[in-house]
Amino acid sequence: MQLPLILVTNDDGIDSAGLWAVAEALLTVGEVLVVAPNRQWSGGGRSMPPTVTGEITPYVRDLDGQRVLGYAVDASPALAVQHGVLELASRRPSLVVSGVNYGYNLANEVTISGTVGAALEGAAFGIPSMALSLEMDPRYHLQGNADADYTAVQAFAGRFAQHLLSFPLPYNVDALNINFPADATPDTPWRLTRLSRQRYFCPVAPNRAEGQGRPGYKLLDDPMQTRTDSDIWAVQVERIVSVTPISLDLTAHTDLGQMQDDLQAGVEASAQCLDALSTLFSAPMEAAVP
Repeated sequence: MQLPLILVTNDDGIDSAGLWAVAEALLTVGEVLVVAPNRQWSGGGRSMPPTVTGEITPYVRDLDGQRVLGYAVDASPALAVQHGVLELASRRPSLVVSGVNYGYNLANEVTISGTVGAALEGAAFGIPSMALSLEMDPRYHLQGNADADYTAVQAFAGRFAQHLLSFPLPYNVDALNINFPADATPDTPWRLTRLSRQRYFCPVAPNRAEGQGRPGYKLLDDPMQTRTDSDIWAVQVERIVSVTPISLDLTAHTDLGQMQDDLQAGVEASAQCLDALSTLFSAPMEAAVP
């Protein structure tokens, strides 16, 4: 019996300890293929920049006594998934797992995340996908923390991978976005959450006097101001694992019929107003023309 093929990727690069921790955790679930960017791509979202070359370098590791095939690609996280699915996998992957990311991917910033972007790219191929992110101090967001404990992530990765390989996701759920508090253990409770509409990474203007050229960020001061069903509340207030079902369908959840009527009426009223203003302002000008 052929084992399911699991494509493992990330946005922190091929040398990420978190990437290989996830790969190791999935060895008992299926055949693991690692395809990841050859460098740091945090904040890459689902981008497909024309400046990358797509150059592929084999990268093999021994994990728990097993030889795991990997590739480093000059590509964004989403493009790494494309390379994995289209040319590096020996057969169609049954699951895409992205992570574990150095730091949370929460709230309305998930579209910025290369970790989540890679999972969504897997979902766009019709492959069940999940993104895994572990809380870290901001100073470790780009290079990781050598003392980070991935035990909880590994345990949950195995459990959820087995579920996604055994049961289809519900309609309109394309991927799972899973976030872990730094103190989570394999026995930490988890629950389904919604993406918070409150920012977790709050933008800060660059300090030009100190040579800064791009906005920075600070973490949300008071997680208690978020909704109790949100991902931020779960990980920061309850200190449990947050599992958020996300969808490729970004259409707003609204009554499209009513919105059509409202927009139609508004557009027609605006057009009439513009016509009236045009007549008002053009009439004197026409009279002044000899």
